[in-house]
Amino acid sequence: MSKHSSRASDRRLGDVCVLSDDMSLSLCVCVCVFIQLMCCSSLELCPDVTVTHWSSERARAGGQTDRQTERQAALLCVKEVQSARIESESGSMLSSGVRPPAFSTAVRSLQRRSGGGVRDFQEIPHTGSNGWINLLRFWKDGRFSLLHKHMENTFRRLGPIYRESLGSQSSVNIMLPMDIGELFRSEGLHPRRMTLQPWATHRETRRHSKGVFLKNGTEWRSDRLLLNKEVMVASAVRRFLPLLDDVARDFCHSLRQRVETEGDGERDQRSMTLDPSPDLFRFALEASCHVLYGERIGLFSSSPSEEAERFIWAVERMLATTPPLLYLPPRLLLALRAPLWTQHATAWDHIFSHGASLSHTHTHSHTLILTHTHTHTHSYSHIHKLTHTAVPLQFALFELARNPDVQERVRAQVLSSWEQASGDPQKALQGAPLLKGVVKETLRLYPVGITVQRYPVRDIVLQNYRVPAGTLVQVCLYPLGRSPEVFECPERFEPSRWAASGEGFRSLAFGFGSRQCVGRRIAENEMQLLLLHILRNFRLTVSSTEELNTKYTLILLPESPPRITFTTRSL
Repeated sequence: MSKHSSRASDRRLGDVCVLSDDMSLSLCVCVCVFIQLMCCSSLELCPDVTVTHWSSERARAGGQTDRQTERQAALLCVKEVQSARIESESGSMLSSGVRPPAFSTAVRSLQRRSGGGVRDFQEIPHTGSNGWINLLRFWKDGRFSLLHKHMENTFRRLGPIYRESLGSQSSVNIMLPMDIGELFRSEGLHPRRMTLQPWATHRETRRHSKGVFLKNGTEWRSDRLLLNKEVMVASAVRRFLPLLDDVARDFCHSLRQRVETEGDGERDQRSMTLDPSPDLFRFALEASCHVLYGERIGLFSSSPSEEAERFIWAVERMLATTPPLLYLPPRLLLALRAPLWTQHATAWDHIFSHGASLSHTHTHSHTLILTHTHTHTHSYSHIHKLTHTAVPLQFALFELARNPDVQERVRAQVLSSWEQASGDPQKALQGAPLLKGVVKETLRLYPVGITVQRYPVRDIVLQNYRVPAGTLVQVCLYPLGRSPEVFECPERFEPSRWAASGEGFRSLAFGFGSRQCVGRRIAENEMQLLLLHILRNFRLTVSSTEELNTKYTLILLPESPPRITFTTRSL
């Protein structure tokens, strides 16, 4: 291909088809696998379940486990996996994923018979030792979009801990609170998580600052301490709550006018069924910009600007192209001028450009985040993170609509609190703790990000296996939130379950400790305030109460956005 045609191909971002993405990804994976084949003397094409592989390794290392017992357990495990696959193919396993993992009795048998001593890292159950072969399987089976279900199914087969290698990345995955607590106790003064290398590479090639999200070490800590003062402390919450409340009120006023004008039914009970996701995204973007820059950008008008729509598109493309890029060398993709990388980089370019134009256009003495010079340079690269509240709001409205008893309980508390608060948003939220429960319960079932990662600074023991310092360990939130070993009746949407004090590493949607989401307070209050005003204005119903199928595109999304009926209430 000529240089001219290559440049022309890069410019035609909107015309690049999905097939081009797949072909590009396939080529890059094959190149990486070829390199591995040339560098390795042997290549283990092991199946998903590797109990027999653990046995041979332990025998060579002089392990004391009885060989006959271990072989019997291995055979039992293989039979269970075959049975599980038959059940899955016959449809007896819920495709919705609500059914939580039931750990393999073979794995438990192996753990019970280990003699009580701490077992070696290499003995941790794994999904196949060669990351490039695993990556090819992921790509072939389309598992990137179902990574959360893959994790749940793997825990079901292998037990509460397993190792996985994908491309150049390897990790230990866990899901039980006792192990999560041990991991966080070993995170050190400067907690590290997996670097999103595609994001970091884009910033390096464009000479942008990485910002606090992508930094580590002392540089991260100094920036984070400054940001904590701006967005995490109580005084900051008091400053931004009125800004969020203004946007939430305007959103509900705009939606109510639309339902009353275009809906059906009697005057005081007009109804309209719609997909709220585009409106919720505009709400999240409007609220984020109001907090960041102190001024409104007018996304609730009947015809949002072309620039706003372009920004929404850019965020969606950036999220969709990130997961496949996580396990491939970004520099290789850059050298190959892969369409997948071109789309990813172009989407980021527009996100930075959009944020920069906003920060130059809107200046205000009461802006919350742009009060320090260093945060001004980072803020527009993180706008997209503050818009992620739109997704859990979709799920929250759906769960409230299909659980009318829960909806009425929350509404009763909201109305009582609102009356006593006399319009003060902070007092109204304090008097309606079920709203916080709705947010937590939604994020339990539908976590925005499906993992929390750490690199322990010392050797630790998880599920009686030694995990060396510096190993990437991932807390898998989707299986955690749906496990009966952690939650009673995990399939039920029950906000009141969070009324008891102490969460014991069960609610981690915003991360943990000093590395938790810096926008947590903004996001929590933004969601609670919008739900408060929606419940005051509308009754919510849904035609189908079936589970929502979900997909993973760096964040968890519904495969098809739920259509919800909004019926006006008398105020």
